[in-house]
Amino acid sequence: MYIPHIYSFYMKILPEPVYFEWDEGNINKNLIKHKVTNQEAEEIFDNKPNFIIEDKKHSLKEKRYLIWGLTDKRRKLAAIFTIRKNKIRIISVRDMNKKERKVYEENI
Repeated sequence: MYIPHIYSFYMKILPEPVYFEWDEGNINKNLIKHKVTNQEAEEIFDNKPNFIIEDKKHSLKEKRYLIWGLTDKRRKLAAIFTIRKNKIRIISVRDMNKKERKVYEENI
């Protein structure tokens, strides 16, 4: 399976340098719900290969993106994020599902 609109990390989507902003009200949400630490979530933006896909379906109020990437321990994660005030704000992060892993592995 091939997804035609896969972008690399180097597209002009991400601010440089990369900074993260965490919502204090939801800071532990991904740890509790998906057992993903904030540090692991941030790692997928630095580790290669990673892919960024524009999430047009959920971009009604602000642009959202999906990133597939690896943690330092090679855990395959999928995260939804937006960019606010030149900082990355991760909305949700979880392990890639079976279909995502297959597409990811076919494109690396």
